[in-house]
Amino acid sequence: TYDIPWVEKYRPSRVADVVGNADAVSRLEVIARDGNMPNLILSGPPGTGKTTSILALAHEMLGPSYREGVLELNASDDRGLDVVRNKIKMFAQKKVTLPPGRHKIVILDEADSMTTGAQQALRRTMEIYSNTTRFALACNTSSKIIEPIQSRCAIVRFSRLSDQEILGRLMVVVAAEKVPYVPEGLEAIIFTADGDMRQALNNLQATVSGFRFVNQENVFKVCDQPHPLHVKSMVKNVLDGKFDEACSGLKQLYDLGYSPTDIITTLFRVIKNYDMAEYLKLELLKETGFAHMRICDGVGSFLQLSGLLAKFALVRETAKA
Repeated sequence: TYDIPWVEKYRPSRVADVVGNADAVSRLEVIARDGNMPNLILSGPPGTGKTTSILALAHEMLGPSYREGVLELNASDDRGLDVVRNKIKMFAQKKVTLPPGRHKIVILDEADSMTTGAQQALRRTMEIYSNTTRFALACNTSSKIIEPIQSRCAIVRFSRLSDQEILGRLMVVVAAEKVPYVPEGLEAIIFTADGDMRQALNNLQATVSGFRFVNQENVFKVCDQPHPLHVKSMVKNVLDGKFDEACSGLKQLYDLGYSPTDIITTLFRVIKNYDMAEYLKLELLKETGFAHMRICDGVGSFLQLSGLLAKFALVRETAKA
């Protein structure tokens, strides 16, 4: 039963089926219905449905002539200057019989990884062939795309999916694949995914193929993230004044080989959902932020994390006073 990845298997084929980002999706639905597609930039974090939306849009607009009418290039394809000059231009000049009022579509996925030179070469191409060819660019940060191209496109923003939206989709997949699970398991998957649908489905499939059962423990075994409960007990120890226990908890996490970035990201999300006094929570988040900044600068040592716990203890002392 070697199957295709569930991410692909359950990829929506119609724009209306894309989960989450209601505003963005409804705009794209209108375009799919009327068929007059502007040049588009879809931007947003990974796993939120940008590529899926563009592909679904192209399929809906062009139907059977999708094969001839769409050129898809992503970061794994070569798209330096010469590709823009030759391949894309050739495609834009190519004559294709499409349904009336429809255009050829060039999909540039992960467009923020295109060199500035290649983007410059696109500028004029977009305008010259605008009556037959439209461009759709997907990227994580729209600011990495040069201004002149941004001004020629309508920007559609995608944001991280809410836990509800991911859960809804997971339930569909779980039912279709007859996966044995407990609710805590799905909760853990949603926690590890952090608003990224692709990650959620991959984690689900990895857990199922590895353990045949989705519970919290199995999910964290597969998803190599520090276990939130472990992190939570660490925070609890600090707040209860048991500093040494907190430190040994941290040491355990660190010795398991988790990267400091992972530990601090989980720490941030645990504190965010932790039930404590408002003032305390804000101070802890502030300290976590500073530590995160230092770790991102490259000083990801055990010392930084221990220092963070010490800061937490100080904050707690001042809060008591």
